[in-house]
Amino acid sequence: MLESLLNNRLLKLRNRHFLFFDCIFLLISPLLALVLRLDGKVDFSLYLIPIFWSTLVFLFIDIVVYYKLGLYNRDWTNASIDELAKLIYIIFWAVIVQTGVFILLNSFSILGFEVLPLSLPLLTGIITFFFVAGARFSIRLIERINEKRKISYHGERVLIVGSGKAGSSIIQEMQRNPQLGLNPVAFVDDDIEKKGLKIRGIPVLGTRHSLPEIIAKMNINKVIIAMPTAPGSEIRDIVSICRKSGVQARTIPGIYEILDDKVRIDSIRNVQIEDLLRREPVKTDIKKVEDFLQGKKVLVTGSGGSIGSELCRQIIKCHPSEIILLGQGENSIFDIQHEILKRLSVTNGKAYKTNVQTVIANIRSYKRLDRIIAETQPDVIFHAAAHKHVPMMEVNSCEAISNNIKGTQNLIELSLKHNVEHFVFISTDKAVNPSSIMGASKRVAEMIVLNAGRTYGKNYSAVRFGNVLGSRGSVVLTFKRQISEGGPVTITHPDIQRFFMTIPEAVQLVLQASVIGNGGEIFVLDMGKPIKIIDLAKDIIRLSGYEVDKDIKIVQTGLRSGEKLYEELFIAGEIYEKTLHEKILIASNASHFIPENFEYNLETLINKRHENDKELIVSMLKRLVPEYVTGDEKSIPSDLQVS
Repeated sequence: MLESLLNNRLLKLRNRHFLFFDCIFLLISPLLALVLRLDGKVDFSLYLIPIFWSTLVFLFIDIVVYYKLGLYNRDWTNASIDELAKLIYIIFWAVIVQTGVFILLNSFSILGFEVLPLSLPLLTGIITFFFVAGARFSIRLIERINEKRKISYHGERVLIVGSGKAGSSIIQEMQRNPQLGLNPVAFVDDDIEKKGLKIRGIPVLGTRHSLPEIIAKMNINKVIIAMPTAPGSEIRDIVSICRKSGVQARTIPGIYEILDDKVRIDSIRNVQIEDLLRREPVKTDIKKVEDFLQGKKVLVTGSGGSIGSELCRQIIKCHPSEIILLGQGENSIFDIQHEILKRLSVTNGKAYKTNVQTVIANIRSYKRLDRIIAETQPDVIFHAAAHKHVPMMEVNSCEAISNNIKGTQNLIELSLKHNVEHFVFISTDKAVNPSSIMGASKRVAEMIVLNAGRTYGKNYSAVRFGNVLGSRGSVVLTFKRQISEGGPVTITHPDIQRFFMTIPEAVQLVLQASVIGNGGEIFVLDMGKPIKIIDLAKDIIRLSGYEVDKDIKIVQTGLRSGEKLYEELFIAGEIYEKTLHEKILIASNASHFIPENFEYNLETLINKRHENDKELIVSMLKRLVPEYVTGDEKSIPSDLQVS
C-alpha cells in the first residue's frame, strides 16, 4: 500500500518539483565534493566561509544555465537517451561556466576562494549530475518496474522476427499495454552476433532458420515480422515456415509505407501480397525533394486515384504553400481532402502552413482548366489522371483519346500559357511498343509533354513505370474479390508476366525523378524482375488461408484484346543513362523520337475522336506511334542502349 502510494507520487513529479529538489542537491554538492577531495579531512575553520560562498555562486550559475538551456521544459515521464544526452550537455556547460568564475575568484583571492581546491567545480558537477539525473530517471525506472509487474503471462505467446529498432518498439508497446494480451517471449534475428543477448528483457534465441524449433519449444502462438526493410524473398520464407509450423504470421508495413519512421502496435497487420513482393529499399534524397516543393503551389490531377492520392500524401510532407486536389469524382476528392487535412493538423505545426484546395473538374474541358490554372497559379503540376483499363479502352477508344491525349494536351498548353515551371507526367510501361489503344494513347501523351519541354525549354518530363500493387483495377484486388466469392481465380495466360511495385515506392521515386532532370526527358523506374501472374495468384490464395486447386481453383481464360504476355520499359533507340539515383534511369534523347508532322496528325486524331471509329483511331495512332502493333503476343526487344 505504502509502496504503491509512493510510486504514484513519484510518477506525478513535474518540473516545478524538480526545481525544488535541484536546489537541495546544489546546496549539498559542493560540500560533498570538498569532503571527497580532502578524503573527509575538512578543517571547517578554514573552509566554512569559502564553501558557503562557493555554494551560493554555484547554485546561482547552475539554475541560470539549467533554465537557459531548457532543463525545465522537458517531459521526464517518457525520458529516453535523448533526454540523457541533453542533461549531460546542460551540466557540461554549467561546469564550464562554474570553472571560469571559480578560477577568476580564486586568482583574485575573493571570498576566500584561494583556499579551495581547483578541482572543486568538476567534482561538484559530477555529483550534481548523479543527483539530477537520478531524480529524473527514477520516474522511468519506476514505470519500467510497474510494466514488468503488469505483464500478462496468460496472453498469446509472441515471437518477434527482427530485433532492430522496429522490433524493440513493438516489444516496448506490448510491455506498456498488457491489456493487449500479447506476451513477447523471444526474438529471432539473422545477425548471429545477437544470439544470446537480451533486448528489453527478451532473449534473442537464433536466426529465422531456427524458427520451427523455437516455435515448438517456446509454444509460440503468433509470429510478428518486424523488418520494414527486408525484401519480399525473406518475408516469403518466414511466412512459409510459419504456415508449416501452424502459427499465424503478422507483420509491420514496409519502409515505403512508414516514411515517418514510426512503428506502433497498431501498425501490425496481416501479411499481404505487397510484403511478399517487397524489394530492398533504396535511399532517396528526401531533403532535395523537400527543398524543391517547400513553399510552392502544387496541383495534382487525378488526386482521388491510387497514384494521385499517394502523391498528395507525400507532397504535403514537403510543406508546399498550397496543394490543389483536382479530380472528376467528388467522393474520392472529398475522401483525400479529409485525409490530407487530418494529416496536416498533426504534422504541420506552427512552422508551416499548407492551404488545401479541392477542384472538381474534367481535364478534357479546356475552358474549365484555363480558369482553374489562372486562379491557382501552380508552380508544379503532377499529372496522374488517366484512363488505364486496357480492355475497356479497346471498346471505348474515343474516351482513351479524349482523356489521355486531349486532357494532357489541354494541361500542357495551359501550363505554357500560365508559365507553369515544372510538369511531371505519370506514364506507364504499356506505352512502350504498345499493343493496345490505352498504351498507344499514353505514348502520344508522353510525346506531347516531351515536345513542349524541348520546344519551350521547360522542365516538363515523364516518369514511366509498371503496375502498382493495390491500385484501382489492379489484378490483386480482382484476385481478392474472386477469392472472397469462393473462386475460381482467373488468369489470362500461364506465362503472362508483369512488373510490380508498391504505390508508396512508385510515388517516392516519381518525386525523386521530378528533381533530377531539366525537361524533355523520360525517367524510367527500375521495376526489378517481372513476376508471373500465376505465381501472384497462388500467393494471394495462400495468404487468404486457402490451398491452391483444393479450396480455390485457378482457371485460364485466354489473352484479352490489346493484352501482351510481357510488358516493357524501354523503347529501342532511346539511350538510357544512369542518374544519381540507383533506381532511376533517364532517356535523355526521348524527345528526339517525335515523328514528323506530329502536331498535324495529333490534331487530326483529336478531331476524329468523337466518331468512335476504332479502325480510324488505330490507323491515326500508328502514324503517331510507329511501334504500335496490334496483336496478342510480342517479344521483348534486345537492342537497348544503356550507358
